[in-house]
Amino acid sequence: MARGQFLQWPVLRQLRGADPTGRGTAVTSERTRETTSRTATADGVAQSICPYCAVGCAQRVFHRDGRVVHIEGDPDSPVSRGRLCPKGAASEQLANTPLRRTSVLYRRPHGTDWEPLELDTALDMIADRFLEARRNHWQDTDEHGRPLRRTMGIASLGGATIDNEENYLLKKFFTAAGAIQMENQARI
Repeated sequence: MARGQFLQWPVLRQLRGADPTGRGTAVTSERTRETTSRTATADGVAQSICPYCAVGCAQRVFHRDGRVVHIEGDPDSPVSRGRLCPKGAASEQLANTPLRRTSVLYRRPHGTDWEPLELDTALDMIADRFLEARRNHWQDTDEHGRPLRRTMGIASLGGATIDNEENYLLKKFFTAAGAIQMENQARI
């Protein structure tokens, strides 16, 4: 070990310098003094909502060069008051993982391979199948002639990542479409 490195040990810097209590520059290295936070170097910050559960904790998403660099709780949120659970705090990994799919994949009936599909094509296929199932299973009246105006061919199953506002809109949509089977895994 070179003598210069030995003299840079924190305890020796503390005893030699103007910081005998070891609470200032004596205990910080040059590398530590040059380090800046990810939020200080971000291009901007966007308001968002945590995608993991129906609580709807607000997030501040810091980004640089089109990439998420840091996510923290929003202290202005009346829901979470700046706090995030461990999953919410780690949601930056959800945005930046190299395994994240950014295009639609489709596997044909009886197919074995996934193939890329344009988003508009996929949405048209979903809409066509939705309308066909509604049409094929529509019940206008029951056996006694009483009005039903419902379909048993479509249903809605929500998950815990859907917040209350999204659930409200889904309930309105599926009710208007005639579906009576609507369920959600998260009941808060």
